[in-house]
Amino acid sequence: MYILIRRKVPRGWGVNAVGHAALMCYLKFEKEPEVQAWVKESFRKVTCLVSDEEFEYSKKAGHYVVFREDDLDNMVCAIAFKPRGKYPFYFKGFPLYS
Repeated sequence: MYILIRRKVPRGWGVNAVGHAALMCYLKFEKEPEVQAWVKESFRKVTCLVSDEEFEYSKKAGHYVVFREDDLDNMVCAIAFKPRGKYPFYFKGFPLYS
């Protein structure tokens, strides 16, 4: 599962957004075979920090959920992508969240 956090999200809020986005994504896609296999075989997650442009462009990959934080005026903070066998090549260029 890839989870992307927007650069403008304050650090502490970004950590919180990762947890929310991951759970939302799992709950949305949990019945799909790829996700069931992911839970049993991998459960890997990659969390990256992205610009607004990268955030929007990543949506082309499809099958995602977006997390908004109520306490930040409903700011869009994170996007999590359904676990899958292969992600678009540009995902590997996103820097890790640290």
